[in-house]
Amino acid sequence: MAHSPHSYRTQPAATTRMPPGIPFIVGNEAAERFSFYGMKTILVVFMTQYLLSATGQPDTMTETESREWMHLFVASAYLFPLIGGLVADAFLGKYLTILLLSLVYCVGHLFLAFMDMPEPFLEATLAPRGWLLAGLALIAIGSGGIKPCVSAHVGDQFGQSNKHLLERVFGWFYFAINFGSFFSTLLTPWLLVKAGPGWAFGVPGILMAVATLVFWLGRNRFVHVPPRGMAYFQETFSPEGLAAIGRLVPLYLLVAVFWSLFDQSGGAWVQQAARMDRRFLGIDWLESQIQAVNPLLVLLFIPLFGLVIYPAVGRLVDFTPLRRILVGFALATAAFAISAYAERLIDAEAARLAVVPEGAAAARWPSVGWQLLAYVVITAAEVLVSITCLEFSYTQAPPQMKSLVMSLYLLSISLGNLFTAAVNMATKDAAGNSTLTGERYYWFFAGCMAAATVLMVPVLAWYRPREYLQREAEEVVA
Repeated sequence: MAHSPHSYRTQPAATTRMPPGIPFIVGNEAAERFSFYGMKTILVVFMTQYLLSATGQPDTMTETESREWMHLFVASAYLFPLIGGLVADAFLGKYLTILLLSLVYCVGHLFLAFMDMPEPFLEATLAPRGWLLAGLALIAIGSGGIKPCVSAHVGDQFGQSNKHLLERVFGWFYFAINFGSFFSTLLTPWLLVKAGPGWAFGVPGILMAVATLVFWLGRNRFVHVPPRGMAYFQETFSPEGLAAIGRLVPLYLLVAVFWSLFDQSGGAWVQQAARMDRRFLGIDWLESQIQAVNPLLVLLFIPLFGLVIYPAVGRLVDFTPLRRILVGFALATAAFAISAYAERLIDAEAARLAVVPEGAAAARWPSVGWQLLAYVVITAAEVLVSITCLEFSYTQAPPQMKSLVMSLYLLSISLGNLFTAAVNMATKDAAGNSTLTGERYYWFFAGCMAAATVLMVPVLAWYRPREYLQREAEEVVA
């Protein structure tokens, strides 16, 4: 079906080639993820070291309080996909939902930059904590609302003729996420130290504006699957729709435990790195910059797993999506066991320094190499769990509820972060510090992940996959 500037293709063409809108979606994702991870990377450090009152006095948080705020923010960002998916599938369509919520997202970044405004402005408007809360709320609404729509919009571009390219494109999609994340994780901590919070939060906002522009430029290249209107609710709550959701919910509840561990790389692992010897490759790294190793490893692991590991394992056993997720769970457990051991070394050195005469020894903190090893293991787990879940969720969702099912998967990330925040709240003492300290903190979460790994075995045996893809247009494109 040809299209004018006012009418869009609503079905993918019958072609074996890559859909023309994919470069715009991938480019948008790279810039958007730069903005999100750039802001998230410095959030805990900002709240514990840089947060001021409206009069310029320190108004910082404890380590436990900052972890609560960070995990509640991430939980919110992955809760709003439920609303975004509903609005996209039923009322506005994916394209318009993404475009409008991207503008909300940009305003959220602007509000965070306002925290660095002169004191008269802050005294006349909101205190920095007020701008922080408002900015994080708008970013959670914007980023969360577009998440299920963007990943489902990727899948909408494909039909039966080129479905063999879908796994490759979701790999590109995840590559773009981590390409943006890698550079923002290195740059924004440096901007925070050298230029202050205004620029550190402002630059990610500029990249979000770029992401919005790139997405708008691709409007005439995309397949625009129209919203279903009120029929959406009848179809979603039909026996077929409920059966699809029912099959996926047990899996997503277990995946939530994985995200509880993984997202602590922006909280507990940052705070752990602050107590380690961070000199590596001749450079003294900031504690929040250590996270950059994760997206860098993802960029390396995506081709390694896709071209080498998956084919090699596939010659020995049918390495199905659910089996990949099971292996990822086991690796995540091992990653937190490594972190627990590193924390034991940190505590041992702190105890040694507490009993030696003052000045009698220079501190010998454990090398950040221990945390880098944990990153290697948990990044391998991420490739096995996250990329697999993205593609698997899309293919298992009936056509009329693609965004909803993607939002349910993203809800697992929200639940994982809510669990982490709840643990920190439940163990907090009167001074605001967690009583679950030292290596016990890491062993607790490793134990939770080990239990989820065991529970994944019957889910793997019980689940029967059923694949759904968009119907193609009648004409054939060579």
